[in-house]
Amino acid sequence: MLEDLTTAFSADVGIEAILARLASAAVLGLVIGLDREFRQVPAGLRTHMLVSLAAATFALLAFEIVERAKHEGVTNTDPVRMIEAVTAGVAFLAAGSIIRGGRRVHGLTTGAAMWLAGAIGLACGVGAYSIAVVATVFGVAILTVIRLGERAASLKSGTRAEGFNRPPDKD
Repeated sequence: MLEDLTTAFSADVGIEAILARLASAAVLGLVIGLDREFRQVPAGLRTHMLVSLAAATFALLAFEIVERAKHEGVTNTDPVRMIEAVTAGVAFLAAGSIIRGGRRVHGLTTGAAMWLAGAIGLACGVGAYSIAVVATVFGVAILTVIRLGERAASLKSGTRAEGFNRPPDKD
């Protein structure tokens, strides 16, 4: 299966590099998100992981877009313009999903997931299926496995000794 994904990627980056880059983005986003969780900031683990993963996905797509354009004979490619357009549109939608009421903020993870979905959609649009598949797998893992970890560590349950009283997020 990995060989099939590698052949679908035209830039000079193999599936191993894609896995390493997207995994490292998710893990490093987790590190920052963990700090945010402990400091009781609304945007926590999953939000930071998804934003980091989406940004890495967009960066890989820039390479892919340039390579595919070269293969088609296009010499004046500017992949950043396409990425900026998708990012701006998705950011507008994601911002609409974020609700703030008093000290509570809801929808941040939904907004981050929407941004990742935009990156995955762009990947599919340029035919970078290997990037899309890996980003999707990591995104689903972040949304499910990390959520279970947050609950197991009482990061989202409001049971910590500091008096953290945020209800579990509903996204």
